[in-house]
Amino acid sequence: MKSKNWIPVKGAQGEYSRQAHADLPQGTFEREVSKEGFFGPAAFLYHPRPPTGWSDFEGPLRPRAFDLNGLNAAPTSLWDAPIVLHNAATQIRFWKLAEPMQDLCRNGDGDQLLFVHSGSGDLFCDYGHLLIEPGDYIYLPRGTMWKIAPEAPMALLTIEATNTHFTWPDRGPLGPHAFIDPAMLETPHFDDVFLNFQAEDRPARVLIKKRNAVSIAHFAHNPLDARGWHGDLAPVRLNVRDLRPVISHRYHLPPSAHTTFLSDRFVVCTFAPRPFETDPGAIKVPFFHNNDDYDEVLFYHAGDFFSRDNIKAGMMTFHPSGFTHGPHPKALAKMFVQTKPATDEYAVMIDTRDPLEIGADAANVENQDYVHSWKPK
Repeated sequence: MKSKNWIPVKGAQGEYSRQAHADLPQGTFEREVSKEGFFGPAAFLYHPRPPTGWSDFEGPLRPRAFDLNGLNAAPTSLWDAPIVLHNAATQIRFWKLAEPMQDLCRNGDGDQLLFVHSGSGDLFCDYGHLLIEPGDYIYLPRGTMWKIAPEAPMALLTIEATNTHFTWPDRGPLGPHAFIDPAMLETPHFDDVFLNFQAEDRPARVLIKKRNAVSIAHFAHNPLDARGWHGDLAPVRLNVRDLRPVISHRYHLPPSAHTTFLSDRFVVCTFAPRPFETDPGAIKVPFFHNNDDYDEVLFYHAGDFFSRDNIKAGMMTFHPSGFTHGPHPKALAKMFVQTKPATDEYAVMIDTRDPLEIGADAANVENQDYVHSWKPK
């Protein structure tokens, strides 16, 4: 994040905590207002009632929730999968793949990230073969040719870095091996499965997306015919079960601590099981906040989503920038005392610097009552 010469405000009034997210004044609820997501200056306000206690909510700032399990079309090309959310910097799709892809895909518009929500199978690409399974991120550099052959029907969340790249976050003083050790990253293999795939030399098509239009390259042979490769650019596989979240027993860390991939105008974070904070004064649920600079998207992969109510695996929530949000009332009741020692959830978070638009197919699977889920029970 580029440093900025922020206006040098320092101040405090009334009742307040000496430490953010801990030792709140008796009977108050903390709300964070911050710049640049969780990277810039911030103010912490202390309210006598939850900041999400509205009686009604009107207008385009309302939060949205989509049950992506209801998107049942299963095209054999990613480019036919429904777009859930999009802007000039990214396209977020949910893709159900029930049978082997008929054609190869190639993204000329940007790097591609696949997240395997369910199902397993074989991914073949220029660089070799990968076995893929639930919880896998698959990073595909721009221009990579690839196809998937499922062993059973699959569901994948896909994220495009439009006209740019995915990069690796700087862990700062934690060092380069915290949260994700680069040794975990698995590159494709020139194994027997891949060599047998290459031996099936038959005519093939490559569907190439560029400037959001699809061109088709026809080959009289299998174009995944490389004899070998070397270098420091290749697809990689990373499974969320291998992540080791950064934690603090005395302080609830912001989502930025869980950043997994970076792009120019958005970040991808991963929530994985971790111990709850144990200090008596530390809050143990996500804090109320205004993220006034980023739209926030959460895809719920597996587990018990402790800060949300009536949210299940395969759903996605969308909180536009400027919307004040935090835990639902059921979770808020456990703000300082949790009934189990650790979280049990896997979720993918996408924070975008530019406003997102909602795809037509997503609107068909929206839970219109989600905005009311913060009402006191």
